[in-house]
Amino acid sequence: MTDDDSARASFPVVTGKAKGYHRAAVDTFLDAARRAFESDDDALTADDVRLASFPMVRDGYAVEDVDAALARVEDAFAARARARAVRREGVENWVAKARADAQVILDHLGRDRRHRFARTGFLTFGYRKDEVDHVTDRIAGFLRDGDELTVEQVRKAAFRMQRGGYREEQVDALLDATVEVMLAVR
Repeated sequence: MTDDDSARASFPVVTGKAKGYHRAAVDTFLDAARRAFESDDDALTADDVRLASFPMVRDGYAVEDVDAALARVEDAFAARARARAVRREGVENWVAKARADAQVILDHLGRDRRHRFARTGFLTFGYRKDEVDHVTDRIAGFLRDGDELTVEQVRKAAFRMQRGGYREEQVDALLDATVEVMLAVR
């Protein structure tokens, strides 16, 4: 990578042995997101932004910086979707849908600790149950009691692995649904 390449980079570039997000993949995705947002096109949604992933490579973009930018882009798409839905359905219907979605999450989290999600087999790794239960307790407190919790805290939730742990896809789906509810009521 030349100094000229660094000067044109959209985000800080990771150097040395560390890896970052593939620069062209990030730039292409963000260009498409910008075009979709500016054209008021529904080809891209907040969900699409949240689920975006990029290959890890040497001389790639710093992960934290790209993730922060993606969070802002997701917020913008979610705010636009919320404004459209409120205009189309009315604020009462929008709030009722957000409450119903929150109740589905709360119902799931009402299960006993260490039994909230399906588990992997004994020889297979999944998310640590105690760490997931801690985060989901915080989510339940936020949804039920209004306890302090930010969208960013939910987005950045990370768990170590354990044999027989919770199935990753189920936990990730609940975290995504929580982010959607939180963005809906911002």
